[in-house]
Amino acid sequence: MSGTRLTKWVVAVPMAVLALATLYPLVFTANVAMKTRREYILDRFSLTGSLRWDNIVKAWTSVGMSRYFLNSVIVVVCSVVLLLLLGSMAGFALGRLRFRGSRALFLGILAALFIPFQVIMVPLARIMADAGLIDTYPGLVLVYVAQFLPFTIFLMTSYYSTVPAEIVDAARIDGNSVYGVYWRIMLPMGAPALLSVGVLNALFCWNDVLIALLMMPSAEHRTLMVGVTSLRGQYSDDIPTFASGVLIAAIPVLVVYLFLQRQIADGVTAGSTKG
Repeated sequence: MSGTRLTKWVVAVPMAVLALATLYPLVFTANVAMKTRREYILDRFSLTGSLRWDNIVKAWTSVGMSRYFLNSVIVVVCSVVLLLLLGSMAGFALGRLRFRGSRALFLGILAALFIPFQVIMVPLARIMADAGLIDTYPGLVLVYVAQFLPFTIFLMTSYYSTVPAEIVDAARIDGNSVYGVYWRIMLPMGAPALLSVGVLNALFCWNDVLIALLMMPSAEHRTLMVGVTSLRGQYSDDIPTFASGVLIAAIPVLVVYLFLQRQIADGVTAGSTKG
C-alpha cells in the first residue's frame, strides 16, 4: 500500500503544480481586469478589493471588442461548417471507397500537414489580393479551410477506416447510392469524430493571429485575437483595459473546453481502434 500511495503522490504533485501553472495566468488576468489603473500601478500583484466591470464594459463597447467578437464568430462558424462538410466527404471517399490513386491522394494530403503556413504565406497573399479577397470574410474563410482541411481529412479518413465494410455493403444492397450511404449512414456514424474535429478547428481558427492579420488588415474586419493584439499597443498605459480584452477572448475557449472536454477526448480516440 505504501508503494501505491507513493506512486500516486509522485503523479499527483507534478500534475497539481502543472494545473496551478496553467490556471495562474487566467486568474491573474481576471484580477488585473477588475482593477483601476491606479491600483494596478501601485501594486499589480495584489488582489482587487471589489469586482469592477468597468474595464470589461469599456473594452466591449468603446474599444470595439464587440465588433471583433462578431467578426470571429462569423468567420469561425463558416469555416468550421465548410471544413466538416468537405472533410467528412473526403474522409468517407478515402476511408471506405477504393479508386485509382486514392492511396497517393491520401499521402499527398498527409504531406500537406507538414507544410508551415509561413512557406506559402507570400504567394497566398498575392493570389488572394489578385482575386480581390483581401479584407473580406470569404477570403479569410477560404484560407482557413485550405489551411486546416488536410488535418480534418486525415482525422475523418482514420475514423471512417474503422467502420466495418459490411455496413457499407448492406447499405448499398438496400439500394442506397454512394451519396445515400454517405448522407444516411456514414455522416451520422461520424458524429463523434465530427464533433471532435469541429471543436479543434474552431479553436484553431479562433486563436489564429497570423492568417487573420494577413487577410484582414483593416480595423473594421479584425478578428478578436487580432483586436486583442492591437490593444497592447493602443493601451500600453492602461493594462486593466488590455487585460479585459484578453479575458473576453479567453472566456469562449474556456467555456467550450469545460463543456466539451469529454466529447473532444472521445472523438479523438474514436478512430484509434477498430470495431
